[in-house]
Amino acid sequence: PPAHSHNDWIGPPDKHSNLRPVIFYVPPEESPLERRLREARQEAQACNQRFWARHNRTFHQEKEEFIYSRLKAKGVEMRDETGQKATLNVEEMADFYKDFLSKNFRKHMEYNR
Repeated sequence: PPAHSHNDWIGPPDKHSNLRPVIFYVPPEESPLERRLREARQEAQACNQRFWARHNRTFHQEKEEFIYSRLKAKGVEMRDETGQKATLNVEEMADFYKDFLSKNFRKHMEYNR
C-alpha cells in the first residue's frame, strides 16, 4: 500500500487458500491495545490461511484420486484420444463430496470452534 494510506488493504484471493490476504494499517501512534488487536487479527488471518491452504490441497488431491480410481474401474483413461480430460457424472461426484465432508466433519467443527 502507499505510505499515505490509512486503511487496511485487501488483495486478490490466494491461489492455495482462496482467502483474500489483508495488509493491516498500522497507525503511527498505535496504542498497546490497538497493537494487540491488530496482531490478533494477523494471527487469525495466518491461521485461516494455513487451514484452508492445507484443506484445499487435500481436497484437490483426494478428488483427483477418486476420479482416477472410478475411471480406472470403468476401464476409461484419464484423457481421451483428443487429449480431453475424462470426467465423472454429477451423481458419482456427489459420492466423493459427501464422503469428503463426512471424513472432514471433525476438522471443520474444530476450525469453527
